[in-house]
Amino acid sequence: MASLEWTPALVLDLPVMDAVHEEFVALLGQVEAADDAQLCALWDELITHTQHHFDQEDHWMQTTGFATGNCHSQQHKVVLAVMREGAAKGAQGDLDTIRHMAAELGPWFSHHAQNMDAALALHMRRAGFDPVSGEVLMPEALPAEPITGCGGACSTSEDKEEAIA
Repeated sequence: MASLEWTPALVLDLPVMDAVHEEFVALLGQVEAADDAQLCALWDELITHTQHHFDQEDHWMQTTGFATGNCHSQQHKVVLAVMREGAAKGAQGDLDTIRHMAAELGPWFSHHAQNMDAALALHMRRAGFDPVSGEVLMPEALPAEPITGCGGACSTSEDKEEAIA
């Protein structure tokens, strides 16, 4: 059974982000269903997707006022490093490590998307940020100081409630 299924709870009402997230969920499901012969190649495909996915979100954060070392971006770096360690173990024949990582990645992603990414999506909407063009329609809504938090941590209590609703 897959550790993560695409559900309405993962939809953040930001179509570009939602499409990338849905693709992540599908690729993770393929990894979890893979036989031993396909596992490493599918894991590598998931890593490639995840690198692009995280680079895209990190770019959006930079464009909309997040500090370079914010904890949301740092979490992206850590997860990718761990996934790459799994790929190295898999290349040495340790497929159980990849299978264990894939099972843990589902719950992590669900939490990450519903918290950090939901707060980022809310922040982007408030600034009128178009993730396709990169245009910020309401630059006055951008923060005066770089955001160093993890997404939700940079928001007010009211923002957090709205992000969850």
